Amino acid sequence: MWGMTQSLLILGRQPALGLAELESLYGSTKVQAAGEQAALLDMPASEIDFRRLGGSVKLCKVLTTLDGTNWGQAERYLTKAAPEHAALLPEGKMQIGLSAYGFNESAQRVLATGLSLKKSLKKAGKSVRLTPNQEPALSSAQVAHNHLTGPTGWELILVAHGSKTILAQTTDVQNIDSYTLRDRGRPKRDARVGMLPPKLAQTIINLAVGDAASTGKTVLDPFCGTGVVLQEALLMGFSVYGTDLEPRMIDYSGENLDWLDAQFELPEADMRIEQGDATNHRWDPTPDFVACETYLGRPFTTAPLSNVLAQNITDCNLIIKKFLQNVHSQLAAGARLCVAVPAWQVHKNEFKHLPLIDQISDLGYNLVKFEHVRDDQLLYYREDQVVARELLVITRK
Repeated sequence: MWGMTQSLLILGRQPALGLAELESLYGSTKVQAAGEQAALLDMPASEIDFRRLGGSVKLCKVLTTLDGTNWGQAERYLTKAAPEHAALLPEGKMQIGLSAYGFNESAQRVLATGLSLKKSLKKAGKSVRLTPNQEPALSSAQVAHNHLTGPTGWELILVAHGSKTILAQTTDVQNIDSYTLRDRGRPKRDARVGMLPPKLAQTIINLAVGDAASTGKTVLDPFCGTGVVLQEALLMGFSVYGTDLEPRMIDYSGENLDWLDAQFELPEADMRIEQGDATNHRWDPTPDFVACETYLGRPFTTAPLSNVLAQNITDCNLIIKKFLQNVHSQLAAGARLCVAVPAWQVHKNEFKHLPLIDQISDLGYNLVKFEHVRDDQLLYYREDQVVARELLVITRK
């Protein structure tokens, strides 16, 4: 019979970040990588706060696990078992879709399986509409647009996991419209200070706060810019404290957070925004966590000359090192930080890193080690991007 207590999450474009985020929130013992694009979580989907996850695009409940990873065998199981479970759904036309991860199967093959599934459901007396595959896996937008998580909807997920196949059903997908509104709909944006995506801001916050409850806790962003980290922390229920060197950014953050309050029903939380240089500012009251994107240096569009890059690395390293020294004296022992710092892609998937990362212990911090993700995987970048964001997760000694 279908129905298990495990959940499956389909991870985003850079799966390691989503995996680290889940481990940070729920602990390493409850998380397990499932193939290259998914993660198993040892808790029911109903207990997962999916909307706060920036690194997971689909939330699914695990239905069963099949022996082997033979696609034809999985298809035969689906077409035989599905009608019995479809009979338990409310009356009305079924909307179904099929997604495959980790199989060496074309979109056409997955679509053919979907058509076989549709045929078996129709034979059992169900009216069915199938969402066609352009890729082996349906996008979040397709799932949402076709109501595949509704009362009569099914997106069935098949994940090749070692010598097993995980069969799961999607219960929620990332709300693309809400992310777009929180990104492009804000009244104040500034491309010159960088465009931090709300999804990445969520991941940075989750890596900073771990499994801590939001009630009464304050997240500090000492480089708040236009306030993206602050807005996402507020939506999670944290109090926020933002500072920035530029008065204009303080005005922008204030306007954006006023707009956010008008758009969303924000939980009751304290909010403080003030001008301040992160290298010497005194934050009062003391924050509980630090989540931020620091100074990323020059926005190179092509690989710079070696001397230009060396100078840029020196400049960024100096500012960020001064900030870490300054904030260290103001945090309690054990306080956790997630700091997005620059790394530079000098060749395809080859990066130069800030020297201070190797000196983090001398600066009074411990590097957080993840069970399921290597340190060098905590990078956010596009394939053609020179300046990447490296997520440095540390605790104050």
